[in-house]
Amino acid sequence: MSAVLDHPGGHAHDHGHDEHHAPSGWRRWVFATNHKDIGTLYLLFSFTMLMIGGILALCIRLELFQPGLQFFNPELFNQFTTMHGLIMVFGAIMPAFVGFANWMVPLQIGAPDMAFARMNNLSFWLLIPAALMLVGSFFMPGGAPAAGWTLYAPLTLQMGPSMDGGIFAMHIMGASSIMGSINIIVTILNMRAPGMTLMKMPLFCWTWLITAYLLIAVMPVLAGAITMTLTDRHFGTSFFNPAGGGDPVMYQHIFWFFGHPEVYIMILPAFGIVSQIVPAFARKKLFGYTSMVYATSSIAILSFIVWAHHMFTTGMPVTGQLFFMYATMLIAVPTAVKIFNWLATMWRGSMTFETPMLWAVGFIFVFTMGGFTGLICAMAPIDIQLQDTYYVVAHFHYVLVAGSLFALFAGVYYWGPKWTGVMYSEARGKLHFWGSIIFFNITFFPMHFLGLAGMPRRYADYPMQFADFNMIASIGAFGFGLMQVYFFVFVVLPMMRGQGEKAPQQPWDGAEGLEWEVPSPAPFHTFEQPPKLNAAATKVIG
Repeated sequence: MSAVLDHPGGHAHDHGHDEHHAPSGWRRWVFATNHKDIGTLYLLFSFTMLMIGGILALCIRLELFQPGLQFFNPELFNQFTTMHGLIMVFGAIMPAFVGFANWMVPLQIGAPDMAFARMNNLSFWLLIPAALMLVGSFFMPGGAPAAGWTLYAPLTLQMGPSMDGGIFAMHIMGASSIMGSINIIVTILNMRAPGMTLMKMPLFCWTWLITAYLLIAVMPVLAGAITMTLTDRHFGTSFFNPAGGGDPVMYQHIFWFFGHPEVYIMILPAFGIVSQIVPAFARKKLFGYTSMVYATSSIAILSFIVWAHHMFTTGMPVTGQLFFMYATMLIAVPTAVKIFNWLATMWRGSMTFETPMLWAVGFIFVFTMGGFTGLICAMAPIDIQLQDTYYVVAHFHYVLVAGSLFALFAGVYYWGPKWTGVMYSEARGKLHFWGSIIFFNITFFPMHFLGLAGMPRRYADYPMQFADFNMIASIGAFGFGLMQVYFFVFVVLPMMRGQGEKAPQQPWDGAEGLEWEVPSPAPFHTFEQPPKLNAAATKVIG
């Protein structure tokens, strides 16, 4: 839908009038109720956690640079792998997407703010003690949890006190996610501008609406699983303890009933970001808007019936293997619909390749590769060979790093000028993109071969035949990490400081949507009177 306003002055005020509304100093951030400030806090928090998780990843790759135990003992190595996974999933990727939702959803639907401003503040500040508890577990007796990020029993029943700290931290992060989700759902359903029906919403809002429902459905499942672990540890229950008649495989079922929708929680908002960027730089409407909405909904529904494809080696009956195999292949259909729609949008468009479009195209290319390796893992006979090898590590990093993370970078470059009021350096953005995608593939592509050759994951040592590919992967990992430091120092910091040419209200030719109707940087208060979309507004926001 072209964002045509009946009164273009629908946004709040010009800057001169607007600034005195904004509180200043530390109170502005600690007591923030403005969706833009809270979005900024989420994004800064998630980048900090990305750096911490990245350091742990580099420790893992440092140990695996050569065969033999070089730097860390196996116990500490397993703490690194566990904490790397937990920090990246719950501390980096999920809060980053919530930050995008806070910033963009009210701007895109013409709302003055999120529905529950104080709850929004609380949902952010809960993350800080949770993160401190999670990262601080390294300094507890016995070190951090070392049971893998999936926290499988019976290992979790044997861990030291840091396991309890980790469980508590995840409870708090889960509460934060649920509050954020309720806020997003109520905002989208109740606060859209007059004339913006659900099927006229930008796709980013659609993907987040569906993601928020997923979060509310599955976070309590995770809470249940880790609470049962806690009672097994301290209160004499035997849910997962075989010595008392419990079943460790039951934990896997409960965990993956949360864990598989969680995978889509981390990728659906990424689909939304890419669905905004591709039409803007192809200068065309998004091909098949309605089918994209239905495909997103289908993925969300199907994500609840595929969980046990993570469990083909647990002695599942063949009937169960067949069901989960076919269900997993079925989920590839709506995902393919999205990829075909993006390609059809680009087809014969007037495409230009500024940095956001490079990231979006890079996302489509590498995410598709991750999707194909996922289809291979979906086949039970093959998966039994590949289970718990580096092939699986390669697969989910192609989906989550080249999926979620690349889409987040695309979104920062695309909306960053609207947030900060300055344009990023195109040359630096392109260097960040090319460096990241090359080093990413150097890091993770060799892991497919390691997995096919049988190298198990989460091992601190390996035999000589795996040495060359591991060395290549480690070199790529350090290059990839350096590119993200470069991004922060040379792209993000200059934009936050206002260094660079001033961003116009509408920096991209083909971009459509209400967020481009407000000045750059977006004023502290926007849409105090809701913009009215006039009858000339066409059907779809790309």
